[in-house]
Amino acid sequence: MSSILDLLKTTAGQELIAGASEETGVSKEKTGSVLSMALPAILGAMKGDSSGSQEGLEKALNSSEHNGSILNNLGGLLSGDKSELLNKGGSILGHVLGGSQQNALTQNISKMTGVDSSSIAKIIKMAMPVVMGFLGKQKQEGGANLSSLLGSAMGTSGKQDGSMLNALLDADGDGSVMDDVAGKLFGGDKKGGGLGGLF
Repeated sequence: MSSILDLLKTTAGQELIAGASEETGVSKEKTGSVLSMALPAILGAMKGDSSGSQEGLEKALNSSEHNGSILNNLGGLLSGDKSELLNKGGSILGHVLGGSQQNALTQNISKMTGVDSSSIAKIIKMAMPVVMGFLGKQKQEGGANLSSLLGSAMGTSGKQDGSMLNALLDADGDGSVMDDVAGKLFGGDKKGGGLGGLF
């Protein structure tokens, strides 16, 4: 199965980078860097989720809304008004990451790339419907269980990659995302609805 970073190299991925770059005024190179850092971290958050919310994610990925068709229509979505894509992406992101986790992710990526946090947030929101379409298509084609699917899509291996994901998602700076995941990411943070609300 392909990783999310492989997606960024495809036509759909390049369309996403170009559209997000145009929307935010951030260069394509930096937009690509933002996405290559953010997307594996978000998938890591999904993978670290509790079984109850993963059930909601699995249900969402089995729905027709996330069957991968967006990957074929992305150019059209990005050519006009992008508000619908941003609104849908914001809703998905809100279910996946609580407010403090979103802030940690955007601020940490901002420090690493020099891109302002508000632009990073917009880039990530534009990407989230594409991510869900990518995962849904992979799941329907490959039939893998959710944990394996997310691990493959993350494209990460080894302690170094795990440390990078931890650093990007660690909202309280204590070196561990587990308390953030348990306390804020999936239900504890009132700004995040939990993955169970995705569908």
